[in-house]
Amino acid sequence: MAYMAFDREGSVGQRAVSAAAGPASNPVTYPGADRSNRLSALEWSVVALARRDRPSSLREPSRMSLALGSLFGRQDNPRLADPRLEALRRTAVLAWHRGAKALSDAEKEAFTAAGFTPGQYRTLLASIGAARLNKGRYA
Repeated sequence: MAYMAFDREGSVGQRAVSAAAGPASNPVTYPGADRSNRLSALEWSVVALARRDRPSSLREPSRMSLALGSLFGRQDNPRLADPRLEALRRTAVLAWHRGAKALSDAEKEAFTAAGFTPGQYRTLLASIGAARLNKGRYA
């Protein structure tokens, strides 16, 4: 099921959004939304990929896991080279697995220190929260 986004004058918006895709993969924007609160397409793809990452991917690998990795073959490192996108991935992983209420103030500060705004933080948590709430409804 898809719908067209209309602006206040009744003209068709720039894109049609599929409800089956879910809120994290296609965030719905509305007329008058503050552009500084939006994330780019690249940033939304990082959020979508973070859904599959485990919370253990946020920790440094131990010496034992490095040794086992060299013995049995290395596993992929999900960390991103860009520190800004890695901060986004870290926040998204925690929000996907623990929920928005479990994020500490230190996590929010690290997110904003990476160059994101508090509005983007709220947008991210609202989108992930809606996707967690609707989990399985569109399958």
